[in-house]
Amino acid sequence: MAEQDTAEKRLAIIKIYVKDFSLESPQAPEIFQAKEWAPQTNLNLRSSHTSAGENMHEVVLTLTVEAKDKDGENVLFLVELQQAGLFDIRNYTQEEFGALVGSFCPNILFPYARETIASMVQKAGFPEFVLQPINFDALYMQSVAEQAQAAGAGANGGDANGGETNGGETNK
Repeated sequence: MAEQDTAEKRLAIIKIYVKDFSLESPQAPEIFQAKEWAPQTNLNLRSSHTSAGENMHEVVLTLTVEAKDKDGENVLFLVELQQAGLFDIRNYTQEEFGALVGSFCPNILFPYARETIASMVQKAGFPEFVLQPINFDALYMQSVAEQAQAAGAGANGGDANGGETNGGETNK
């Protein structure tokens, strides 16, 4: 432990990349003849991380955006994106590491994901689509609180299946 205390902390972005992407437009071309454009959108968001070797960690920010017509019956477009990054993270405590992969790294990845989604939605023939900023710090703290509550319930005989480390899914 003394070695970790004296070692220099390091966080470096090695690579940022699109791991997976899909865009569906099931109502095309009819949707482009519609006189009114007032979609209802739903954003589903989650992040995860895996070890990719010594001190290397892949963080994946997964976003699903579904736009439906004003009645909520027909899907206008569906976007699924896995924006990933490879990070060199070393010499952080477990708590610091959790905050880095659960909040800091997704915050780094989000502008890339936002640009990719906006660009592809527009290239699919739809009006400009802008994702609003997301407070990953608040989402991470919410996830930590939920996990602590689930762990407490598990200790009291409840179900302690807390889900993913980084917050599972969030609807916006």
